[in-house]
Amino acid sequence: MLILFKLLGNKRLFFLLMALILFIGVMGFTVGPRVGLSWPEKFVKDTVGFVQNIFYKPAGYIAGFFEDISNLRDLEEENEQLKIALAHYTRDKAKYNYTNAQIKKLEDGLRFTQEQKARSKDDDYRIAHVLSVSNDPTNRTLVIDLGSKNGVKPDMAVTTDKGLVGTVSKVSNFTATVRLSTTLDSKDPTSNAIAATVQGKEDKSFGMVESYDQDSGYFVMTKIKTDDPLKEGDTVISSGLGGQFPKFIPIGTVKSRQKGEFGMTDTAYIEPATTFADWDIVFVVITPEAPE
Repeated sequence: MLILFKLLGNKRLFFLLMALILFIGVMGFTVGPRVGLSWPEKFVKDTVGFVQNIFYKPAGYIAGFFEDISNLRDLEEENEQLKIALAHYTRDKAKYNYTNAQIKKLEDGLRFTQEQKARSKDDDYRIAHVLSVSNDPTNRTLVIDLGSKNGVKPDMAVTTDKGLVGTVSKVSNFTATVRLSTTLDSKDPTSNAIAATVQGKEDKSFGMVESYDQDSGYFVMTKIKTDDPLKEGDTVISSGLGGQFPKFIPIGTVKSRQKGEFGMTDTAYIEPATTFADWDIVFVVITPEAPE
């Protein structure tokens, strides 16, 4: 008993002993069978929940912020990849369209040469690519990638699958200069007129395409007899007379016909069959008179 009183005299040990007894009592109370939580458990849980709410929410916000930054970086990388893929698609599509257009032109050119070969077995229509264009209104010319090494000679006719383009004026080993038929001028002694006729009326119609009217954009066909059956809408082609231009090259369509200057013959205005623009592929007509 003396020892107990001495211990009780020590306040620290007394409070420790009381806390231990209280803790044992609380443990016994909470461990026993019950329906709900005891008030000490509720207090502890609420305290822990409050502390967790204080610390966990800001931590969650910070973690979410960095996660959003990471997601934005991923989206940015995906966006860059999509841009690159779109650029490749656009480039490949342009190449595909260009290749298809070239194939179509070559197919049309092959069909045209075969048709011309069936009409005249002596003439050889050779494909040439246009290298450059001179838009000088007084001397419009083309430079093509065929020359003397390919059998090309001056004054040979040049055409497209639509119609007459002009004639070869100068030739080098691997290139040639083509003078366009839009430079035709009856007053120019170096300008060669084209003997022409009407398709389907080759034995009944005849005239000379001597010049090109710059104002109207039409060829002028002269020396047409008054009883010639040529009329509006007819297709004018080269007749082959004179030897310079082979037969059957389309020149254009008759837009109008009128009396000539002296009333002895008629004059017709011919809309060109070709557009004289966007040059790419032309054909040089290799004739028997100028063999390779």
